[in-house]
Parts: sequence; C-alpha cells; structure tokens
Amino acid sequence: MAKKQRTAITPTRAEDYPQWYLNVIKAADLAENSEVRGCMVIKPWGYTIWENIQRELDEMFKDTGHVNAYFPLFIPKEYFEKEAQHVEGFAKECAIVTHTRLEDDGKGGLKVAGELTEPYIVRPTSETIIGASFAKWVNSYRDLPLLINQWANVVRWELRTRLFLRTTEFLWQEGHTVHATSEEAFEETYKMLGVYAEFAEKFLAIPVIKGEKTEGERFPGALNTFCIEAMMQDRKSLQSGTSHFLGQNFSRASNIRYLSKDGVEELAWTTSWGVSTRLVGALIMSHSDDDGLVLPPRVASAHIAIIPIYRNEEEHQQVLEYIAKITDALDNLRYHERKIRYRVDDRDLTGSDRSWQWIKKGMPIRLEIGPRDIAKNAVFMGRRDSQNKTALGWKDFTEKVCDILDEIQTNIYNKALAYREEHTRIINSKEKFYKFFTPKNQAKPEIHGGFVYAHWNGDSAIEAQIKEDLKVAIICIPLEGDKEPGRCIFTGEPSPRRVIFAKKY
Repeated sequence: MAKKQRTAITPTRAEDYPQWYLNVIKAADLAENSEVRGCMVIKPWGYTIWENIQRELDEMFKDTGHVNAYFPLFIPKEYFEKEAQHVEGFAKECAIVTHTRLEDDGKGGLKVAGELTEPYIVRPTSETIIGASFAKWVNSYRDLPLLINQWANVVRWELRTRLFLRTTEFLWQEGHTVHATSEEAFEETYKMLGVYAEFAEKFLAIPVIKGEKTEGERFPGALNTFCIEAMMQDRKSLQSGTSHFLGQNFSRASNIRYLSKDGVEELAWTTSWGVSTRLVGALIMSHSDDDGLVLPPRVASAHIAIIPIYRNEEEHQQVLEYIAKITDALDNLRYHERKIRYRVDDRDLTGSDRSWQWIKKGMPIRLEIGPRDIAKNAVFMGRRDSQNKTALGWKDFTEKVCDILDEIQTNIYNKALAYREEHTRIINSKEKFYKFFTPKNQAKPEIHGGFVYAHWNGDSAIEAQIKEDLKVAIICIPLEGDKEPGRCIFTGEPSPRRVIFAKKY
C-alpha cells in the first residue's frame, strides 16, 4: 500500500473542500472570524492582497474615465421604496438603524434611546442614495456622461457566512454612471464587464467566462445583468464581478433628468457595476493546493522570502552581508511598475519551518541562502507554482527575477484554465445532465460536476426545477462562442443557444 503523502493542509481538498478552504485561510494568516457574528477581521497578509486589487483596478477605472467619490453609509428607507423591484430584492438582507444613542439604564448597563422618526438602511448597495446626488448634479447634456466609482463597505444580513465569500459586512467598489442614451449606457455596461474580465485574467490569473444572467438571476431593478464566472477547484462557479444596465428605472425613481441639445427635458440612462473582497476568496479557491495558499505575483502580498541558513554567529553575519547585496539589487527593480517586495526571514526557527510557513502563505519565490551558497556565489530558489528547487547565481537571479515572476503568473493561469477545460462538458440529453451533476458518492459530494453547456428553452419554471432537483443553476448565457441553435434538453423545444449550468456559490 502506497504511503499517503504528507501535506501542510489537512483535510485536503479531496477529503473536505469547505474545511480545506478555511484551513488555507488560517494557515496563510489571511483573516479570522470577528466577535461580531457573520463579520471578519482581514489580517495584514490578506488585506495587502485587497490593497493590490484596489490599486490595479482603480487605475483601470481611471484609465476608462471614471473618478472616485464617496456617499453615505446610511440610506433613508423612503429611497428604497422608490424602486419596487430593488426594495423587494434586498428587503430580507437589510440591516436597519432605528435609534440614535445609548443611555444609562440605571442598573449599570445601557439602554437604546432616541428612536428615529424614519429608520435608516445600512448600505447594502448604493443606487438609491447615489441617485439622489446624481439628480442634483445632472442638469444638462453637458454634464454627461457622469462616471463615478466609490470604494466602500456594505452590509447584507447573511444567514450562512464564509470568510471572504459571504460575510455580513464586506468591502467592495461600486461604479455608478449616467448617460444621455440607452446605447451609451449599454456600451458602458459592457465595457466595465470587459475591465473585470481583463483584471481577473491578467492579475488574479483566473480564467473567466463573460455572460448575461437570466431574468431570475438579474440584479433587482436592472434590465440586464452581465457577469464574469470562474470555476473553483470544487468545480462550482463563483460569480466574480457584475455589471448592470439599469435602463431608466433608477433615473425615474430618483428623477435624474437632463436638458438635451434641443432644449427638451429627458430621462437619463444609468448603469452600476461592482466587485468585492469575494475576489480574494476566488483567488484562494482557484489556485491554492494541499500545502496552502498560492498567490499570483501580480497581486501577491510580497514576492520573495529570503531565508538565511547558518550554524553559528560568524556564519550568520556572513549570510546577512551576502543577502544585503541581493536586496540592494532588488531595491532597484520594478515588477510591472510595482516595487518588488521581499521579506528577510531571520526568525529563531529552523530553515525548514520558515520555508514551510512561506509555502503556506503562498509566497511566489523562496530563497534559502547559507555558507555553501555564498561559496558558489549562488542562491537556492524554490517556486510556489511547482515543487522545483534550483540553484543559480545571485546576479543571474536578480537579472531574471521579473521574468521568473511572469512565468509563475502564467503557469498559475494556465493550470486554472486547464482545470476548467477538463471539467467542462457539452451535454445534449436530460439523462446525461442529471447523471453529470449527481455525485457517485452521495455521502461525500464536495468535488464533482463542473460546467455544462446545454440548450434551454428560456422557461424560468424549468430553471427553478433544476435548482430544486440538483442545486444547479444557469450561471450565465455566454456572450462569446458560437450561437448554435438547438433543442432544449428538458422539453425538446427550440433553443437559440447553449447556456452554462453549474453548482455555484
């Protein structure tokens, strides 16, 4: 009987995927549950990933003409009531402020006091409060397009929470724009979907599918919702960004009007779009393995861990002086216009313990440097995207390090793409569809299924039935690829093109 390979993370992905995910977060020291139910504390190693996501996305937004602003956390209840679909969609998730202060209860405790005449909703999303400002800012066609983004936190009262993927409070950005015509607003919606897809693939190394949500999955109040969908390593889909064409629904509710070139008052057209700290969860589940986190270099918290190896104080000083030459060279380098970040780990631990900790934290490159490496004018390099360790001259390393990081980034992306392709099927019968999404081992269903391209007749009742039977949803109607007409595999009725089915988060 083959000896079971020892891994840093137990249980493994195959043994218990949900617990593996949480253990990767713990081992990498990314985040922890807060004392506030359903909320999380994002620790420095995890928050740096979010900062890097913010930095890169913010530049992409500004390159497409958007500017940042900030709007209130609290939204008057009456604003929500102006758009019926919107309030219905978020009503069950709202946190509500009803009082203004705490007072001494005379028993050594505090009591709630100062009841508000109208309660405030803690921001679950900002269309209504931002619309109130836009109604004041937009008067003429000369004020359009209005292209605004905000980085903020939101609160949605979740019953079941999971770090990064679904928490009561989370961080995000939300773009909100106003346009003179339907065509301009629709173009904006599609453009921002493309920005999200480009970011996910180039920076997070996550291959995504661009698509449109079905009517039942649309953002409340939107005419069209577009999304990027990614396959995680349990073969479920994670919605990783959305862009909404709101038509004139929110303009009508907020009275966003402008005077046209012809002097006619017109109702404006609006969009909204957003991504959140869920992207950190997507990164973890797309790339990590049974030894811990794997970080794409372009958003990594740091790039290189340098681990001194020595037996006595004399060797210690020699190694540190040698490392100083390497770090001086690294300080003069830039990786995609970003300073190369390194950590010299001189803690009082064995070299193997330090190395394993950086493996679990997903550090792209590890350098182990001891007296033997000094004698060879070399470094001993380990890469997180593979099990390979290589000795090379330290000058060669500093000259090639940016190329090595790019190679790691590409390898991580290609591995995720290959995984998605391996677990994607075209299915043409209901029987094969149900078989594909039914676990062979009912007692251990964590990893099975995948993405299925199949024909569907557009009937929401069929969509609901599949969800009930298999917990499988239509994750999107793909925007790219052949629009091959066919027959719905559930009813035999005509279908204009295949849609994508999967289990999802």
